[in-house]
Amino acid sequence: MRGPRLRPGDRVRVVSPATFPSAEWAEQVMDTLVGWGLRPELGKHALDQRGFLAGSDEDRLADLNAALRDPGVRAVVAAVGGAGAYRIVDGLDFAAVRADPKPVVGFSDITNLHLALWTATGVAGVHGSVGTGGRTDESCRRLLFEAEPITVQAEPSPVTVAGRATGILVGGNAGAVSNFLGAGLPRLDGVILCLEGPQNPHFDRMLWGMLRAGLLDGIRGVAVGDLIGLDPSVAEPGPDQAVAVIRTRLGGLGVPILGGLPFGHVADQVCLPVGVQATIDTDAGTLTAGAVVR
Repeated sequence: MRGPRLRPGDRVRVVSPATFPSAEWAEQVMDTLVGWGLRPELGKHALDQRGFLAGSDEDRLADLNAALRDPGVRAVVAAVGGAGAYRIVDGLDFAAVRADPKPVVGFSDITNLHLALWTATGVAGVHGSVGTGGRTDESCRRLLFEAEPITVQAEPSPVTVAGRATGILVGGNAGAVSNFLGAGLPRLDGVILCLEGPQNPHFDRMLWGMLRAGLLDGIRGVAVGDLIGLDPSVAEPGPDQAVAVIRTRLGGLGVPILGGLPFGHVADQVCLPVGVQATIDTDAGTLTAGAVVR
């Protein structure tokens, strides 16, 4: 499902489903949206602080559902990721999403929302952020305002396995994907799985668990983003170990793997549409994905 493309003057709600942003960062996100000609509104609890969370689970969920239910709100932007979105996925108003689909923008821990929304409704979203400038903002703006495919060029990567494949682009942060093992992640038949994020022993466990559970049976391909790594506390974290893990766990699937894509926890990332049909072509080094909006 896709919502209508954004137009100047549209209302957009900025919420904090996970960790709280600083007031300065929230203002930067809002200013960026104003610069696009939109009318951003800050969720009631977006700046609340409760431990590492932006307020209670009930308040964060209320903000998000209020945005999903409001027919005047045409897109929902997560101010930041962090942690905690997984705590509210069971309370999402999926009926409201089916009745009035609209894109949700966010990455990192917000991958939990993308997976829950796609699993329950098939709605398309944007894996990325707003407010950092450069090609990140430009790619996000384009995805929200234009009903056109997007092509992302990959850098040469040792993780690549040659081939070409088409399927529904699903995934995002590897840690968030692992949250859904045994918690509602369907088999990924016909999917191109996109992955980025912390490269540590947990990453290897996640891929092992998905393979053992049969979730990757019928997968069409894999698109790999940032492999810089987020967790320096584990032994020997880093891109080299991630490459070995991916080759060991996924190399035997017999599907194309396109590495070196500029999405995830990397400066000036490219925002990706998720929940839409996409094609990876390792000869061209490209990922081409359909429109998030109609």
